[in-house]
Amino acid sequence: MAVATLNEQAVTLRSLHRPGQPLVLANVYDILSATAVAALPSCSALATASYAVARAAGTEDDDMTLEENLNAARGIGRVAAKHNKPLSVDLQDGYGDKLVEAVKLVVEAGAVGINLEDCDKDTHKMYPVDVAVKRLQTALATAKDLGLPDFVLNARCDTLIRGGAMDEVIERGKKYLDAGAATVFVWGGGQRGVSRAEVERMVREFQGRLNVSLKWNGGLTVKELAEIGVARISVGPAIQLFAMDQYAKRAEELLKQAEG
Repeated sequence: MAVATLNEQAVTLRSLHRPGQPLVLANVYDILSATAVAALPSCSALATASYAVARAAGTEDDDMTLEENLNAARGIGRVAAKHNKPLSVDLQDGYGDKLVEAVKLVVEAGAVGINLEDCDKDTHKMYPVDVAVKRLQTALATAKDLGLPDFVLNARCDTLIRGGAMDEVIERGKKYLDAGAATVFVWGGGQRGVSRAEVERMVREFQGRLNVSLKWNGGLTVKELAEIGVARISVGPAIQLFAMDQYAKRAEELLKQAEG
């Protein structure tokens, strides 16, 4: 895909982030899942989830290498191009000093946006806020140099899952947005989560430019999150987990027939 066309895709992806009318992403992790989602008329864009990509590659999220992530991104990028859907890739923490290389390679794979975390996946320590901001700026500058001035960066803030306070989330999030991020993705983790009041506060503080992860059972619905005013909703590896559960059940049904 030509660079100019890629930036048009970036413009499209950016335009889909509308507070109150959020972009809803059914996160994918390989060619099969991407093909299934991209073919849906209701699909506006594709986005990967690194946890799911890692599981499909036979590794864990924190252990996945840049090349393993790119292997999935390249195949998914071909699907995105075929269906003319913009693609955002979960680039984890940017792989340390490989950040510039990682952005270049993921753009070559067809991505017009990324998730970028503010926690070092190797040390499990939060980057100092000024370092995190600089990394966001570096990623955006790299994309701009490649002809994508509208590259969409979703800045993930891991403060809550590292035991930090919401005040720090707000401080970091505002600086990330000022640095050029389109949205801030605040993840509370599977146990802590994020309360409705916290979502409402972040929507106010970030002027709606918030990405949240949907909790399938017992959490706020897509409709409720839209009414609160978020701009982006994702699901991480949830659909993969559902799919593998069904795969195992169907396999068990088949194999039990041999026992009879």
